[in-house]
Amino acid sequence: MRQFKAKILTNKKIAHEHYVLFFETPVFKEAVRPGQFFNIKINDSFEPFLRRPFGAYRIHGKKHGILYKVVGRTTEILSTKKKADILDILGPLGNGFDIKPFADYSPLSAVLVAGGHGVAPLAALAGKLRSRKVKVAVFIGSRSKKHVVCDKELGKLGAKVYIATDDGSKGYKGLVTDLLNRELSLMRRPLKTRIYACGPKPMLKATAKVAKKHNILCQVSLEEYMACGIGTCLGCAVQTRSGYKMVCKDGPVFDAEEIVW
Repeated sequence: MRQFKAKILTNKKIAHEHYVLFFETPVFKEAVRPGQFFNIKINDSFEPFLRRPFGAYRIHGKKHGILYKVVGRTTEILSTKKKADILDILGPLGNGFDIKPFADYSPLSAVLVAGGHGVAPLAALAGKLRSRKVKVAVFIGSRSKKHVVCDKELGKLGAKVYIATDDGSKGYKGLVTDLLNRELSLMRRPLKTRIYACGPKPMLKATAKVAKKHNILCQVSLEEYMACGIGTCLGCAVQTRSGYKMVCKDGPVFDAEEIVW
C-alpha cells in the first residue's frame, strides 16, 4: 500500500448513473490485482470527511480506472471532477481474486457473477483471464435494462455474457442466481471451472449455495462499508469460520465456504 496524488485523465458518464474515471498512478512494485481496491479522498476539504473505496476496474500500467455509480453526495462530487484534477489515494488495498489454478491447467473455464455495481472488479478479472486464454462466462444481474453496464465491453473481450433483470426488460426475468443455476445445469464444464462473484450479500450467499450444489469452488468479493481501508477502524468486520475478519484488510475476496452467511 502507498499514498499518492493522482491526476485524473478522464471522467466520463457511460450509462444511467454510472461513470468511469481513469487516473495516473506511480509504478507499483507489484501489479494491481483484480479484486483489490483504492481508498480515495475526493476533496482536500472535510466534505466528504472520509475516503471512499473503489474497486480496480481497469489496470493498464500507470493508468488505472474505477467504475462508480452516483448514489450520494460523495459520488456526486466525484462525477464533477475534471481532467487534470488531483485525487488523494491510498492503495492498492486488500487481496485479489486467486487465479493461480489457471496457471498450468487446461482446459480452463471461469464463471463470473455480478450483482449490480459488482461488475466493476469482475471486468478487470475478465480481462486478466482472457489474456490467459481462459474461457469466461459472465452473469450480470441488474434492476432493469438501463442499469446494466459493461455487458458490451465484456462481450468484446470474448466472454459469453448472460443478463438477468428484475423487471425482465433485458435478458432473463428474475434473479441472476436463478439464471446461473439453470445455465450451470446445461453447461459442459471443464474440471477446473471456478466461480468468482461480487455484489450484494444476499446475492453472494445465493451464489455460494449454487456453487456448492454444482461442486464448483467459489470466491466472493464482499461489499461492506470500509472507512479506513486498512483494518484500523474495525467497521467492516465479517464473521468467518475462523472468527471475525476485516473485509478491507483480510478481504475483500474470500473463499465462499469461509464466510458464515
